[in-house]
Amino acid sequence: MFKSVTDSTGTLDILRDIHFSLAPRETVAIVGASGSGKSTLLSIMAGLDTPSRGTVHLAGQDLFAHNEDERAALRARQVGFVFQSFQLMGSLTALENVMLPLELAGRKGSNPRQAATEMLARVGLAERLNHYPKVLSGGEQQRVALARAFVVQPAVLLADEPTGSLDFATGDTVMQLMFDLNREQGTTLVLVTHDRAIAARCARRITIEAGQIASDQA
Repeated sequence: MFKSVTDSTGTLDILRDIHFSLAPRETVAIVGASGSGKSTLLSIMAGLDTPSRGTVHLAGQDLFAHNEDERAALRARQVGFVFQSFQLMGSLTALENVMLPLELAGRKGSNPRQAATEMLARVGLAERLNHYPKVLSGGEQQRVALARAFVVQPAVLLADEPTGSLDFATGDTVMQLMFDLNREQGTTLVLVTHDRAIAARCARRITIEAGQIASDQA
């Protein structure tokens, strides 16, 4: 898979000859220097960005054989996200933020309120259901984001620097929750991180240098 952009100065290769597969339940850290292409790779894996050449397969389907709406529907069913900046909806309570992906997925027979309540309790926020993001600490907001990501029981969870906005102790708590939920649900976890300690907790580490895979180690 390749990703290039063109501007007035010419063509810049952001990703070159990227090729790897992920196994169910696998934990993978994508590491590399700032600007190496890690976040772009994660965005393409989610179908949020498009490759210049190549394919990405998710749940047996070629993501880019689908149009944008179809990719969004596939993401809603199969993918969870955790971002450094939390990306919570400020006008929604913690409970409503976690209910949102369930409602978007439109799963028949599901009870979004009950599932969201149970997941928030699982991440230690049973007493914060009706609080808005602005009154939650950074660690609490990231736990809401974790609950939102895992409540759909995704096949794959993609995390981009999930502890980058948190202090060490809070970040360690959040990461422990992420790995615990990963094991409980059998999700494939892929995270971009510059933190070597976090990367070391993953079973596999893919190092990106100048847009290419420099190493892929278990």
